[in-house]
Amino acid sequence: MKRKLIAAVGVAGMLMSVAACGGDDGDSGEKAGADGFKGETLTVWAMDGSTPPGWTKDLTAAFEKKTGAKLKFETQKWDGIQQKITTALSESTPPDVIEVGNTQTPAYAATGGLADLSDLKSEIGTDWAENLNESAVFDGKQYAAPWYFANRVVIYNKKVWADAGIKGTPKTRDEFFDALETIEKKTDAEPMYLPGQNWYFFDGLTIGQGADLVKKEGDKYVSNLSDPKVAAAMEIYKKYQSFSKAPKDKDEATPQQAEVFAKGNVGAIVGMGWEAGTAIAANKKIEKDIGYFTIPGESADKPEGVFLGGSNLAVAAGSKKQELAKEFLKMALNDKFEGALAKENGVIPNKESLNSVLVGNVVAEAAAPAAAQGGTTPLIPEWAAVENTPNPIKTYMTAVLKGKSPADAAEQVEAEINKRLSQSS
Repeated sequence: MKRKLIAAVGVAGMLMSVAACGGDDGDSGEKAGADGFKGETLTVWAMDGSTPPGWTKDLTAAFEKKTGAKLKFETQKWDGIQQKITTALSESTPPDVIEVGNTQTPAYAATGGLADLSDLKSEIGTDWAENLNESAVFDGKQYAAPWYFANRVVIYNKKVWADAGIKGTPKTRDEFFDALETIEKKTDAEPMYLPGQNWYFFDGLTIGQGADLVKKEGDKYVSNLSDPKVAAAMEIYKKYQSFSKAPKDKDEATPQQAEVFAKGNVGAIVGMGWEAGTAIAANKKIEKDIGYFTIPGESADKPEGVFLGGSNLAVAAGSKKQELAKEFLKMALNDKFEGALAKENGVIPNKESLNSVLVGNVVAEAAAPAAAQGGTTPLIPEWAAVENTPNPIKTYMTAVLKGKSPADAAEQVEAEINKRLSQSS
């Protein structure tokens, strides 16, 4: 499973949405031009929070003026959304345009529920960032378009760092380790809060090492957890975790790491930008002390690899409004509206040339450089079962942190991973 580390960008983990139940049954395939779709309604299901008001208002007005059709957004809740999309795509009147999570896109494509958008890619997507677009491709065909992304950053307590005498922020991994060691020696603070099972941070480290979590054997995928590159990533994670008192058998939500950070006695956490808001909600006084920086890599010119969570836009294969749906995608994904969405929501756009719109947003500015080194979990339909609770990779991580060698820990869980990979998608 190849995860490219090419330029571009990547909210935990994992955004998904849906496109709409079509209005009338008219076939728009032969219509074109201004007012060519008059009387039709294109419905777009978008996830809660994905379509900010200013962007939605302006895009709707521009779309209706250009096409003569109506545009209807229907906001979806996260709870139960995967089953809702699956059901909708199997019906005779499925959604027209759907927002789908980037890592879930291959599963929907594999069922035949998504339209082939290869022609759209050649028309408007030649400069989409390659690593962002990778999740929209399945079996060599373009089944979606990359929309927006987010990734983890270091959220740090400026006061703790100042008390330790640290000036500036680290630009390399070793400088980061040195800073954590200084906090440990010169203050009473916990240098870093990092529970043993912050799995998506670990996934980013494997991406940084050029490691793949699965490999192909014959016609099936199997675990690649025993790869020395994966072990190298885990050793980096282990060193970070050595600066933390967090439990080795819990993840960042148990307890919420942002609420631990909010108490003011932790130097740093690795998390999504919104987690700072969680910390501030728990302790308003900490707001003035919060800062952000890019997760540093081995060298100053190449940040750490990160997991890119985000959303793609797709057209339902069964939609009777294929051409109108593509008109929507052409407009929503052009530089004007893609840039406006990134600016208003503070998310990473689908091409590097638009990163300039993030200037002034401190979280997005910290996230964008690492996104160029970002990737995802394996982009195969079978992968979803691997992350089901209990996630065997979390078990692997805890085992290493409690003293097992990476090789022995991998051997302990690989049979379970292979069993899950063999399940029907």
